[in-house]
Amino acid sequence: MTQQGVRWTADQVLALAPDAASRKAGSKLGAAGPWSEAGSSDEGTVWGLCKGSGSKPYQTVVDIADTAGPAYKCSCPSRKFPCKHALGLLLLWAGEDGAVPSRQAPGWAEEWLAGRRKRTEEKRAAGASASPAAADPEAARRRAERRAERITAGAGELEQRLTDLLRTGLASAEQAGYGLWEETAARMVDAQAPGLAARARELGAIPSSGPGWPVRLLEESALLHLLDQAWLRREHLPDDLAATVRSRIGLPAAPDGPPLRDHWLVLAQYDTTDPKLTTRRIWLHGTDSGRTSLLLSYGAAGRAPELALPMGLALDAEVSAFPGAGQLRASLGEQFAAPSPTTARPQGVTTAQAAVHYGEALRHDPWLDSVPVTLDRVVPTPDGDSWQLADADADLALPLTPTARSRPGLWRLVALSGGAPVKVFGELGHRGFTPLTAWPEGAGEPVSLC
Repeated sequence: MTQQGVRWTADQVLALAPDAASRKAGSKLGAAGPWSEAGSSDEGTVWGLCKGSGSKPYQTVVDIADTAGPAYKCSCPSRKFPCKHALGLLLLWAGEDGAVPSRQAPGWAEEWLAGRRKRTEEKRAAGASASPAAADPEAARRRAERRAERITAGAGELEQRLTDLLRTGLASAEQAGYGLWEETAARMVDAQAPGLAARARELGAIPSSGPGWPVRLLEESALLHLLDQAWLRREHLPDDLAATVRSRIGLPAAPDGPPLRDHWLVLAQYDTTDPKLTTRRIWLHGTDSGRTSLLLSYGAAGRAPELALPMGLALDAEVSAFPGAGQLRASLGEQFAAPSPTTARPQGVTTAQAAVHYGEALRHDPWLDSVPVTLDRVVPTPDGDSWQLADADADLALPLTPTARSRPGLWRLVALSGGAPVKVFGELGHRGFTPLTAWPEGAGEPVSLC
């Protein structure tokens, strides 16, 4: 099918925005006023000229039919992908018929498309011709052994630091400040254990995190101790659990599950950032298999990751799972068509069933922060100074996380519900539930809450 035949919703377009500022700026450009020579093709390309502050308009083109998700090109200096001009152009295209008519693409748009498709074919050819035999398995084994030795030494050092913390008392952590744990994290980086480094940094931030921090510090210290001990005894663990431990330590792994072809509904997409990296999380739901999978992609600080899949659309593709007990992370493989609209929705559970599901997941991965859950027939309800999702058919509820309460998406959820039950997809963890996408009862488009 062509993308020209079925347009996206404005919510699906705005779900592609790399941040709230881009979403707001793109919304302002979603009207015809700043645009000229806008057009689209049956092959799934949209283009246009957007008036900016200079004398020359920005040339913006979007390849909607790309099987890896929309691809963008704009002559503006923004380093965000998609930029506000690409978002505005897609909003214009998603709006009234006739705003972006079907016509012949201009030369500058055709040139970019031709170059992009040529590079894609070259990458495919290079991948097909690459020989696995070129790698030296013996050299790889020696490198893995040396890294394991460094990690073991780092884990031993971290165990000593945790022992000192308990011996001197948790109050000493507040007096020592963040520098002590930042130094410990740097040592774990030197030991090539980025997972241990990240958790050490988190310990340093807990003493200044508000009331109840000693309890949280003790909990996280216990989990870090458990991960240390699991690494030191990894040879005695079941294979799946050992793979999970290696993943939590930060060792790279390749997908090892057989490719599963399905029509994958894009449940949600959102980014998290730190000073060095932007991480994009994309949740997929197999409409035939019922399986939930997580795609992770990364971008340098200040730049959005390249992979972007519009929320609420479905793609016919293969997905391969990563190793590990209860792991949901997967790799996106061959895609047989561009993302397209769908009426599919994931099957939901009650709040009680969701809590049981989280508890079972912790048996396989004690370091799990949250699990993906779709709740059926819940109503957003105030709970003192907080909010919760109350089961419409039982006297039970799940509290919302502090992160969820601070997002504008909470008010979108409240408005969508209007006091009536809704279906909500999100992440459930020990701090509560974070809603990411919601559907009204009956027919209706999904609403992004990210």
